[in-house]
Amino acid sequence: MPKRILQGVVVSDKTDKTVVVRVDRRFTHPLYKKTVRRSKRYQAHDETNRHSVGDIVRIEECPPISKSKSWRVLEDAQA
Repeated sequence: MPKRILQGVVVSDKTDKTVVVRVDRRFTHPLYKKTVRRSKRYQAHDETNRHSVGDIVRIEECPPISKSKSWRVLEDAQA
């Protein structure tokens, strides 16, 4: 099974070697047919502490690194 890759915005970089990334998704409501926005926060491993708040990054699923981290930062996304 391929690893999932998501794109989002860094919302926190306070912890060492970890960034919190907010990933937004949009979908149409099945009954009301209105476009709905949902977001989810992922904790991702950032080995070099290179990313800061506001950066747009891509994250990749990986084996668990800690209790809450199962994602790794790939690179800066070119928007």
